[in-house]
Amino acid sequence: MKFVIIAEYFEKLEATTKRLEMFKILSELFRKAPKNEIDKLVYICQERIKPPYEGIEIGMADKMLEKAIARATGTDIKKVKELYKKKGDLGLVAEALSGKVKNKLIKPKELTLAEVYNGFLKTAKVSGTGAVDQKISIIAGLLSRADPKEAKYIARFVIGRLRLGIGDPTIMDSLSQAKVGDRSLRKDLERAYNLCSDLGLVAKTFFEKGIDAIRKFKVTPGKPIRMALAERLPSPKDIIKKIGKCAVEAKYDGFRLQCHKIGNKVLLFSRNLENMTHMFPDIIAEVKKLKQKEIIFEGEALTYNEVTGELYPFQVTITRKRKYEIEKVSKELPLRMFVFDLLYVNGKDYTPEPYIKRRKKLESIFKKGELLQPSAMIITDDPKEMEKFFEEEVSAGLEGVMAKRLDAPYSAGARNYNWIKLKRSYKGELADTIDVVIVGYLKGRGIRAKFGIGAILVAVYDEKEDVFKTIAKVGSGFSEEQWIELRKMLDKISVKHKPARVDSLIEPDVWVEPKYVVTVKADEITRSPLHTAGKTEKEEGFALRFPRAVDFIRFDKSPEDANTVTEIKKIYKMQFKHT
Repeated sequence: MKFVIIAEYFEKLEATTKRLEMFKILSELFRKAPKNEIDKLVYICQERIKPPYEGIEIGMADKMLEKAIARATGTDIKKVKELYKKKGDLGLVAEALSGKVKNKLIKPKELTLAEVYNGFLKTAKVSGTGAVDQKISIIAGLLSRADPKEAKYIARFVIGRLRLGIGDPTIMDSLSQAKVGDRSLRKDLERAYNLCSDLGLVAKTFFEKGIDAIRKFKVTPGKPIRMALAERLPSPKDIIKKIGKCAVEAKYDGFRLQCHKIGNKVLLFSRNLENMTHMFPDIIAEVKKLKQKEIIFEGEALTYNEVTGELYPFQVTITRKRKYEIEKVSKELPLRMFVFDLLYVNGKDYTPEPYIKRRKKLESIFKKGELLQPSAMIITDDPKEMEKFFEEEVSAGLEGVMAKRLDAPYSAGARNYNWIKLKRSYKGELADTIDVVIVGYLKGRGIRAKFGIGAILVAVYDEKEDVFKTIAKVGSGFSEEQWIELRKMLDKISVKHKPARVDSLIEPDVWVEPKYVVTVKADEITRSPLHTAGKTEKEEGFALRFPRAVDFIRFDKSPEDANTVTEIKKIYKMQFKHT
């Protein structure tokens, strides 16, 4: 497949913010893709080279791309930098300079999707002495053969700023539409994706073998399962009324991990499917001791005080996320992992099994008091008993509890009432934390002028429309150092116009791609004509009253892991139950 065709369709996608038009454009593009290349095309649409759990990144910064553009077009590096400063987009710089070197005596052979993709993959895998120059040379080689449109999207992909405005739901809808003319197969595609976390593999299987092969997808050790998510209710009484007799587990404020053991190999994945294996050598050592040859389970990892037994919060545990001195840090901050679900053992897929059966098997493998131990749990249909358990866990410094339906399967990638959160902050006035996505920022004024940033515009995720809708401007909670760091991070993903996946009535000073999640607290959720979360023709949107950040960026969460509009509606209604 010629890459110029892809570039033309990317331009069409970039030019529209209409969802139906996006489906049409993307499905047309997918129809043109050969069966054996659809996976590569899907990865590029996701702005990836491989699925996230493989951890393969190009690893090129703006300065390296500037050199690649200069080398490819025979332009002085100073001119490239000047043009970048003027245009603010290295894709547009590559497009402009590429257009000026097309008077070549020998026209280069047209680029193919395979050549571009393999160039990206080769760039990502380069390491060792001279790696920087090799990366620059590979990308320069692609750019030297690219026409202006191709150069724009190659350059943008390299630094993670493709800006197509599409997410995984849009891609799955478009794959279905490409094959059968409508979105009717979206659920089947999503189920397969939830079991393997590899949308390229799903697309290739679908195009080569059809829907029957998609419906036969199974859990495979080594491929992370997209994690199940929970709904919320305000009280034990509401929970019992909703799901009846249930398991009630302690809810830990730690690092959620999915562990895979395949023989003597152990892999650990975070909630957003990032490979975290390097971060927890102590967990790796314990998992290797398990008798099971193959096993997949989930748990919450927390650091703790060896003297007092006190469990530390997430902010302390996350400090272990580093590449160096892991062994030293693991001794300073020892871990416990509370295992709460079992998904696979020695060839048997436990995800379709009821919770109570999974739990029984889990408790036969993991024992209390060990580094890997079962989460604290009771089974009850008595709201008072649940309340007592809840209060005990909160008193011990935990977040609250998680109620689980006894007969429910493991719902990979889904959010439903099979699992229900009850957190201490739900009781009484709204003090619950809300995960939001940064979509823009306002420049600093007064004392904040020196930072260049004074507040962030944040949004929640609308899962039905696959867009982010604004809910607040947050101007407090960060330290001076964090504001400075945040400004640097946001400027790297800034865009000139509102991103296609953002729905906002507010115009910030600087728009940014929806990438970073922050956790905020607010006094309450109110109605507001200024925000688009929950806004309809008849109703105003939702807004957070007196929002403030409670931590820095949540690197363990992807934008789609933020709270949803549906959840905000439910939390809004919960407020009135306590008045």
